[in-house]
Amino acid sequence: MNLQLTRPLAFIDLETTGVNIGTDRIVEIAIIKINPDGSQQVKRKLVNPQMPIPAGSSDVHGITDDMVKDAPTFKQIANEVKQFLENCDLGGYNSNRFDVPMLVEEFLRSGMEFSVDNRKMVDAQKVFHMMEQRNLSAAYKFYCGKTLESAHSAEADATATWEVLDAQVQRYPNIGNTVESIVKFTGEDDIVDFARRFIRVNGVEIFNFGKHKGRAVTEVLKAEPQYYDWMMKGDFSLHTKQKLTEILNRNLLKKS
Repeated sequence: MNLQLTRPLAFIDLETTGVNIGTDRIVEIAIIKINPDGSQQVKRKLVNPQMPIPAGSSDVHGITDDMVKDAPTFKQIANEVKQFLENCDLGGYNSNRFDVPMLVEEFLRSGMEFSVDNRKMVDAQKVFHMMEQRNLSAAYKFYCGKTLESAHSAEADATATWEVLDAQVQRYPNIGNTVESIVKFTGEDDIVDFARRFIRVNGVEIFNFGKHKGRAVTEVLKAEPQYYDWMMKGDFSLHTKQKLTEILNRNLLKKS
């Protein structure tokens, strides 16, 4: 193993009903956990999304309504998944923008918080795009010299992503061989909310959309408190609403 780990690194791949983090659901989750000693643990689950799987999505990943009708809901497996990811850094392919945000959203829907604070999030796609700019199948062929069979099978994709990142460590000495060095190389997003409705500039949360784009969130909430209610009732992700509430509560605490 080329990658040097100080704590487990869990590669996550999700198959879903679609790509809208706020409204779509997980239909399959696979996690390949790589331990510092190089040993691996695998967890894979089909998930009942409690909504129809669009035909276009089934065409991509091959999972149909009939295949998941007797599967557990995410809420039923949420605690098991959370425990499996305990003390792990997180990895994947485009995971920082899709898999991790979708997973966090599902935890929130289940009434369970899953914090990414103090976790490193390493995305093999970011390394690949900075170096070669291709998709996962091409990355697997390029770095590992193998053809990715069963693409869009969550377990196959998660395993391939782990092999790609390990091969990247060997190919590019300048990115280092630790999670910390890779994240430093690719640049770690200063995340406020995964939907990126807010961004952080010099430590201050700023609106990144709409009529208040570029203004400090606390400034807007103070001048226009009804904007908070509008967002909480709107079609925003639960994670966005959670972060908005945290900013509001923090501001209220400063006043008390």
